Amino acid sequence: MKRKVTKAIFPVAGLGTRFLPATKAVPKEMMTLVDRPLIQYAIDEARAAGIKEFIFVTSRGKSALEDYFDMAPDLENTLRKAGKTELLQELKNTNMESGAIAYIRQHRALGLGHAVWCARRLIANEPFAVILPDDVIAAEKPCLQQMTEAYQETGGCMVAAMEVPPEKASAYGVLDIKKDMGSMVSVQGMVEKPEAEEAPSNLAVIGRYILTPNVLQNINKMKSGAGGEIQLTDAIAAEISNDRDVFGYRFSGQRFDCGSKAGFLQATVAFGLARPDLGSELSLFLNQMVAHQKAAQ
Repeated sequence: MKRKVTKAIFPVAGLGTRFLPATKAVPKEMMTLVDRPLIQYAIDEARAAGIKEFIFVTSRGKSALEDYFDMAPDLENTLRKAGKTELLQELKNTNMESGAIAYIRQHRALGLGHAVWCARRLIANEPFAVILPDDVIAAEKPCLQQMTEAYQETGGCMVAAMEVPPEKASAYGVLDIKKDMGSMVSVQGMVEKPEAEEAPSNLAVIGRYILTPNVLQNINKMKSGAGGEIQLTDAIAAEISNDRDVFGYRFSGQRFDCGSKAGFLQATVAFGLARPDLGSELSLFLNQMVAHQKAAQ
């Protein structure tokens, strides 16, 4: 039996420039998908996977993240007195126990690998997860939970993977597959943001990882890679060079890139339609919009 994964790193130091001017005052991770901020979806997924310690790698201007997960006694008392028990429960779901969350500053934007490395002293010698809140995954069983269950059988390092069209490969880290075992693939190499003709496969890495402490040691030795940043993909690929196992996991679910405006809007529609209290009204509105557009053509 492999050691359980109980720690997760959430790299949330980015400026969110693709969502300016909103992100001038609001951290991108606090932007709401229906009625929950993106970071709440990430936390809920981590909890479902058995994560107990939550490590946020932040930067200046991200204090709203700390406030969000703090207690709000006045608001709770107001809801309690008003008999709004459902809202009170929703609010309690945002509370975190004292000491469950740690906040670490990334002072310079040097890439995802560097952001993960900033949390090294809190990881020590344990396997850990990395969750990118920009990647929101709608799944019957949360993606990280799928991965932690598979990890119990494999150990090593594991990355969530999905198939992408060749023209999209340059936006991702792409896996070089050694052996395809269905939902799991054994990896013999990883290429960060390759051109379409240089991509070793159509299987791309997305924002869920289970990593060993060795990856942090690899980052210690690294220089900047693609885009002038310290790439997490390169640190994971170094594990393969050291004859350690790396796996790609084809998760079951639909991933939305909420780091882009189009992906964020698509996720809003998809999650809204899935809500019993909103789906019918939203579906009717969307059908009417499509009918109006067709009539105007």
